[in-house]
Amino acid sequence: MLRYPALLSLALGAIAATGFAPLQLWPLTLLCLAAWAWIVHHAPSLKSALWRGYAFGVGHFTVNNNWFQHAFDFQDAMPPVLGYFAAVALAVYLAVYPAMAAGIAWRFRGKKADTPYVLAFGAAWIATEYLRGVLFTGYAWDPVSVVWLPVIGVARLSAWVGTYALSGLTVALAVSLLLLLRRRWTMPAIGLGVTALAALSAPLTRAPDAVPGGPLVRVVQPNIGQHERGPDDGERVLRALLERSGEPGPRQRLVVWPEGVVRDLLEDGYPGWVYAGRPAPWTRRRIASVLGPRDLVVTGGTALEFTPDERIASATNSVFAIDARGRLIGRYDKAHLVPYGEYLPMPWLLEPLGLRRLVPGDFDFSPGPGPHNLALPGLGPVGMQLCYEIIFSGEVVDDRQRPSFIFNPSNDAWFGKWGPPQHLAQARMRAIEEGLPIIRATPTGISAIIAADGRLLATIPHETAGAIELPVPPPLPPTLFARLGNLLALIVELALLLGAVAFRARRR
Repeated sequence: MLRYPALLSLALGAIAATGFAPLQLWPLTLLCLAAWAWIVHHAPSLKSALWRGYAFGVGHFTVNNNWFQHAFDFQDAMPPVLGYFAAVALAVYLAVYPAMAAGIAWRFRGKKADTPYVLAFGAAWIATEYLRGVLFTGYAWDPVSVVWLPVIGVARLSAWVGTYALSGLTVALAVSLLLLLRRRWTMPAIGLGVTALAALSAPLTRAPDAVPGGPLVRVVQPNIGQHERGPDDGERVLRALLERSGEPGPRQRLVVWPEGVVRDLLEDGYPGWVYAGRPAPWTRRRIASVLGPRDLVVTGGTALEFTPDERIASATNSVFAIDARGRLIGRYDKAHLVPYGEYLPMPWLLEPLGLRRLVPGDFDFSPGPGPHNLALPGLGPVGMQLCYEIIFSGEVVDDRQRPSFIFNPSNDAWFGKWGPPQHLAQARMRAIEEGLPIIRATPTGISAIIAADGRLLATIPHETAGAIELPVPPPLPPTLFARLGNLLALIVELALLLGAVAFRARRR
């Protein structure tokens, strides 16, 4: 009998997290998944299988989300040490999903690991990873398929099946390795063969280069941390952004700034007392001073809503577009807000316990209507996804009009060392899925220009000040995922599940 299976599952889950950014030891993830599936298979009861799945999840999500602790270092309402407990508490919740996957797969086990078990594990993983991304506002951070980005040809399969389905197929591939112990070669050979062909196909799925003479995009990263952005730092931060915004030239430029750095209000019409001597037209004219006649700035900022007696009622985390004359020509409001970051769930319960939002302020943010484009002159429709929104597969594009590319300003200064490369990796998966370039601007990194095939065309390293400027990358034709979305996850899940049922009936 296997000794300490839950403890071993916990360790395998922790080691599996090293396959994700920044370490990217992806073969370890596959091997750990295979070993864990073997442990689950040998569980004597459903309860034991669930417990082994749960232990794996606790180990995996504690290590994978270790950056979550750093969010507590930048506010005064709660002690920073609470961040360590918060990271583990998050893992304690998220572990429910691999536990469910383990329990479902266990129901399909035979005397030894076989084809029904492999297929059921893949199907169960798709279902539970999708649920993790949607239940209770969703936490879709780091699906298993993201480990394939170092082997980008395999990651590009998500254009055909989506992130969740590719995660399930990845788990099925890992579990199929158990069949090698029984000298059953067919399913592992098929899985490894398809993976190898996908890896070798990378040059054939490369996106085209930008059209010569087209507009340029300039990404500014000021490397100003969260602790350097207090109420009195607005002028210094604005100067840092302006200094790195470059000079006008003969080609149109789109200058993009991050989320969370522009402290001044950019909209007119608010009560005079909120501007603190820096009225919105004055700030916008300063921003426009670095622009040529056709240039634009798109930046993160805050919009306010007021009560009839001119008190602040709420705010939105927003993106603003400003033209060369200092006019506002568009605004996007973030729709998928971060619980505990931009609003406090169940305040009637949590506030008496001393819990507060991680973002300082006296009021919660209000959500916007959902994905939509800003029509920018010379650039066409441009999609907007603010920070955390980019991690949600199938929820990043306006269904009414496909954009030319997506702008993803973010404030990754909260995310420690592991969070920024993980966030960038998930943005790359969205680019592959949708066949759209993605432009990322963050205060401290990692800012990037991402091609529609997921390649990194240019980056600014973490905790480095700088700017990058390239022609705007072209989009690809709509992918199968762009057309069908997460219906593909359901199709692949049902195919795996039906296969598991059919093979089990044949086994009996």
